[in-house]
Amino acid sequence: MGGCLYNTAMTTKPTSVTKSEAITHTKNWLNTVIIEHSICPFAKREFVNNTIHYELIQQTGEGKQTEQQLEQLIINCEKLDNDASIETALLIFPDSLSDFDDYLDFVEIADALMHKQGYEGIYQLASFHPQYLFADSDENDPSNYTNRSPYPMLHILREASLEKVLESYPNPENIPERNIELTRSLGLETMQKLLAECI
Repeated sequence: MGGCLYNTAMTTKPTSVTKSEAITHTKNWLNTVIIEHSICPFAKREFVNNTIHYELIQQTGEGKQTEQQLEQLIINCEKLDNDASIETALLIFPDSLSDFDDYLDFVEIADALMHKQGYEGIYQLASFHPQYLFADSDENDPSNYTNRSPYPMLHILREASLEKVLESYPNPENIPERNIELTRSLGLETMQKLLAECI
């Protein structure tokens, strides 16, 4: 959604929450930001049908955190492999990856691992972060809120399903530009409020 990413040293404080709280906050965000404003026009069906798997990945304090997070990524890909009733998965990192630069590094490693594991063309990763910043925008550009979320997240999508819905949706290439226009028309204060009220 939007453009290329630009590495920046923006940070957000890690948050200590329960699994139930983090999933509730994520569902609030999906419902009141992503679905309500049609930022992703395909999200409502999966949300209503309860075909989204939510996986909370918290720090354990043991071993290398990145390795554990990547292990969970592959475990969740395997979960989708084995359960056709799960359409998509959201991996939520409430107490790690708070630095946006570190998060971008992690996404790059995760993409490489997906390719290595043979998932290229099967699953696709989408990225969301509380301090998300597109390359062609500044910190206060409301369009960043198309990808700003309550917590750092990775979204695992089935490529076949994505291709299918894109084929049936009129002018899907216009979705990013439409989202930019929408968020800028709503304004920074409104987008900040919408995200803050999810928690």
